[in-house]
Amino acid sequence: MASQQGLQERRRQRLRFQLRRKSGGRPRLSVFRSSKHIHAQIIDDAQGRTLASASTLEKDIRSAGKTGADVGAATVIGKLIAERGVAAGVSTVVFDRGSYMYHGRVKALAEAAREGGLSF
Repeated sequence: MASQQGLQERRRQRLRFQLRRKSGGRPRLSVFRSSKHIHAQIIDDAQGRTLASASTLEKDIRSAGKTGADVGAATVIGKLIAERGVAAGVSTVVFDRGSYMYHGRVKALAEAAREGGLSF
């Protein structure tokens, strides 16, 4: 019987394969969340580089008293990643939610990134 971690890895790989097939060369907005923090990166898979990143581990976010375990922090990170992405010249991305459901913090980050100027 497969473990929970193995199932998550298979789900993540299956989703990433579909995204690469349908992306059309657009960068990927990848989201990682843990129980305490949330991270977002805009990745150019063709060059293998990270174009922009944002996380609740950054000093200015931590000093504002934000914990990464709530929807408010995910909204802040979504706006920040959109701002940094637009500054890097990225306007359209493919949203990579990993093995996480599009719900809660992941959904809040995506909606804030859309409001900030990214389209996906």
